[in-house]
Amino acid sequence: MGRSRNTRRGSAAVEAVVEAVDGGLAQLVPDPDRGRAWTLLIDGAPQSHVDLDDPAYLSFEYQRRLGHVIDLVAPPGKPVHAVHLGGGAFTLARYTAATRPRSTQQVVERDAALVQLVRRELPLDPGARIRVRSTDARAGLAKVPDGWADLVIGDVFSGARTPAHLTSTEFLDEVRRALKPAGVYAANLADGPPLAHLRGQIATAAARFAELALIADPAVLRGKRFGNAVLVASDAPLPVAELTRRAASDPHPGRVEHGRPLRDFTGGAAPVTDAAAVASPAPPPSVFR
Repeated sequence: MGRSRNTRRGSAAVEAVVEAVDGGLAQLVPDPDRGRAWTLLIDGAPQSHVDLDDPAYLSFEYQRRLGHVIDLVAPPGKPVHAVHLGGGAFTLARYTAATRPRSTQQVVERDAALVQLVRRELPLDPGARIRVRSTDARAGLAKVPDGWADLVIGDVFSGARTPAHLTSTEFLDEVRRALKPAGVYAANLADGPPLAHLRGQIATAAARFAELALIADPAVLRGKRFGNAVLVASDAPLPVAELTRRAASDPHPGRVEHGRPLRDFTGGAAPVTDAAAVASPAPPPSVFR
């Protein structure tokens, strides 16, 4: 497969790129409002948005929230060691490289054909210290040295669902092993009513980390609709006040839960183990319309 679907930018028609990858049919669709920006879709589900001219621009709501975590994980501009589980179009790795120059990053993306497509069509800055591994997220995480990472971001979806083996206490044991003592884990979670998956993931993180916060649209937290929530976990105190301020000022304002209200939100859900883990629920078709 090759290029198709013209999108007009100014006087020039820019073609979308449509190509089969390991995870389905990938589309790179040009953003008509930004000169060199693209949206990656897999089987019609939006995965990433990248602006090659402005990699610090984050279009997707959940990526903006993860961007806040990246901004606050260390003093402004300080280089960090970051691990990205799930690559997509490398949006957050590009953001980290742009906002924290000289950072050293590892991206773990299982879909080797997708990695090739993104590298070809949306090339990374050759000066960025970004290493990409085409392997399973948990297997790739196992290769990260003990205590190496300031930040681990989990954003892995297969068929719009987070695989079961990335939802357990055993998986989080691997995350903690790879993190520095004050390191931060941030995960993009997707769920809808009755929010059983989200509650279970919070309980799982609470069994392994001392401090938690959750950033989400209030309607998602109330179980009114399917959507994304960003879970932030660490053994060190989290910058809850600043996360709250930033989430509230986003174009689509988010709410931050932490402490007792977040523990109560779990409703007594039990931590998830490998033996009982299941993939996150599939989004309803209306989500992508």
